Amino acid sequence: MAYSESPLIVGDELICTPGGAEATLAALNKKTGETIWKCPLPEGDEAAYASAILVEAAGAKQVVQLLQKGLVGVDAASGKFLWRNSKPISRFNANIPTPVAGDGVVYAASAGTGGGAVKLNPKDGGVEAEQVYFDVKMPAAIGGAVKIGDYLYGTTAQAMQCLEFATGKVTWQERALGAAAICYADDRLYLHAENGDVALVECSPEGYREKGRFTPPDQPKGGSRQDKAWAYPVIADGRLYIRDRGSLWCYAVK
Repeated sequence: MAYSESPLIVGDELICTPGGAEATLAALNKKTGETIWKCPLPEGDEAAYASAILVEAAGAKQVVQLLQKGLVGVDAASGKFLWRNSKPISRFNANIPTPVAGDGVVYAASAGTGGGAVKLNPKDGGVEAEQVYFDVKMPAAIGGAVKIGDYLYGTTAQAMQCLEFATGKVTWQERALGAAAICYADDRLYLHAENGDVALVECSPEGYREKGRFTPPDQPKGGSRQDKAWAYPVIADGRLYIRDRGSLWCYAVK
């Protein structure tokens, strides 16, 4: 497995996920590369495809990461191991979506297994991850999910969903584009589907409201069923960037 994460910058530190028993996660000086701390997790997890996030909950500033053996949290200042949740482990050996956090709750998902959330609570001077909900039918597509207000938006292999972030209650589900990568900007959701289509969707817990859809021209031809468009859409300076393997499209959306 090759590295595929986006390193996390916290102040003067660069936090990354080498994986393995010696330094499952590590913090480096972002200017010099000097090692600040290493976290050798008890089970020596391999790195997955997700990127670490910073979470402040249960009285601790934590680095939360989805590894091959599940979701973990470590102390951001020292690298001390704090907690583990073993629910999100992909049956395809591919833990991919980056976790989503808010209000002391962390959502994580894995391909073929499902998604769910844990509530981070203080316990005995440490942190406990209490399972709030988990279901095989919740958003777990490679394209990840986003939290907007009190709601989570993401896709499964078949549909787009909106659910209450704190409870997991699904407020709506729509076939839409099927599995897609998702990006939030200017109160809108930009979806790049695995079939290559692009859609603009309103952020609303009341129902699926599509504002537009198109197919980028001259898309690369895949050689197998696994050749899908997995790159996330990007919004910058009023422009929408869509990538698929060796092709890149840019659209004015300001």
